[in-house]
Amino acid sequence: MADKDKLDLVHQDAIHTERVQKEQRHQKLHTEFSINPYRKLHILPDKPMCRRPTEVIPEHADFIKAFHKAHEVPTKKYSVPLTESQEIGWVSTPLVPEARCDTRYNFFRFMTDVTKHQEFAQQTKN
Repeated sequence: MADKDKLDLVHQDAIHTERVQKEQRHQKLHTEFSINPYRKLHILPDKPMCRRPTEVIPEHADFIKAFHKAHEVPTKKYSVPLTESQEIGWVSTPLVPEARCDTRYNFFRFMTDVTKHQEFAQQTKN
């Protein structure tokens, strides 16, 4: 019973080659490289005492468009919210026009007898 459970080198090699063949069958080779526009790029400058001239990198219009598209506000990127959490605050324009003289929404400080007394008490305390 114990002899059947042990695999000799020939069987182990056969299992290994079978596994490699299966991996190669399902492997996809990606030959086109592109930078993820949703990830922040960290560009490092040269050392301060470096005398080498800076490289001139040709601009790619497609990459620049994708980069700017990725950094847009979601309301400008999409016409409707994509998730439930985006629905909250999607329309951020105020429903009531803002007016400084409207006392329902603006609570200004008023000086009354009680507030004058409290302010005087705090000044004398210090």
